[in-house]
Amino acid sequence: MADLADVRRIALRLPRAYEAVVGDYVKFRVGRLVFASVSPDESLLGFGFPKEVRESLVASDSDTFLMPVRSDLRYNWVRLRLARVEPDELEELLIDAWRMCVPKTVATGYLAERNRETG
Repeated sequence: MADLADVRRIALRLPRAYEAVVGDYVKFRVGRLVFASVSPDESLLGFGFPKEVRESLVASDSDTFLMPVRSDLRYNWVRLRLARVEPDELEELLIDAWRMCVPKTVATGYLAERNRETG
């Protein structure tokens, strides 16, 4: 089961990522773009995800994934219940969300380095 500490550990090691607190939400950004946001009670994570396929993601596991709140429907965004995902799955989702915010060369370089370390 994942928690805020896992989100922080994964997100902050991504190039150009930093943490900001807005209201009571812990947000992870690249520049001004938010790629992940943890709810005040630390139970939900909103993250960047292509809006064209988010309904199918939510339908595939509605106990884990939720549609964004109404005001966020216009964004590439979806939410999940942190207690329902393992850190490995969380890592992949956060990396994909982060990749939506950084230049392609930054993402390619990070992924190549990651593959060398793990592979």
